[in-house]
Amino acid sequence: MEAYEAILGRRSIRAYSDKLVPADIVRRICNAGLYAASGNGMQSTIVVAVSDKGTRDKMSALNAAVLGQEGDPFYGAPVVLTVLARAEAGTHLQDGSLTMATLMLAARAEGLGSCWVHRAKEQFEGEEGRVLYRELGIPEGYVGIGNCILGYPADGFPEADARHEGRVIEIA
Repeated sequence: MEAYEAILGRRSIRAYSDKLVPADIVRRICNAGLYAASGNGMQSTIVVAVSDKGTRDKMSALNAAVLGQEGDPFYGAPVVLTVLARAEAGTHLQDGSLTMATLMLAARAEGLGSCWVHRAKEQFEGEEGRVLYRELGIPEGYVGIGNCILGYPADGFPEADARHEGRVIEIA
């Protein structure tokens, strides 16, 4: 898929089929995320790729609990890519955001749907979250930036809403 096709065709998908995503595709997407720009070339982000249903469901429950809810904030997606960044990096939020965007574009290029689900930081702050943080092998000093959920869209890719006018100011 051409880069512009992936960019213009990316949508936030909130309904997924139960079809499993092959591990090699998940690895390619993660690798693409590692090539996102980062402040001073620090490469401050890591990606935790979760395809194991039990771990995925535990992460979903922790994320929902942040809102005081019990539903699945991951919309049934079978894969969760949690982006974390070194808190000491002055650009950790920007670095993590660029990694998230790159993951979503790579997912679209692979024919997958994705969606940014917030609360990655908060899902690891409680007692149970801190235990999971350690179980996942996340090094100390990293904070959650976002959860990029992946999977095959249950209903395909919707058309884009019309873009609002006047969002580019050209100075020539």
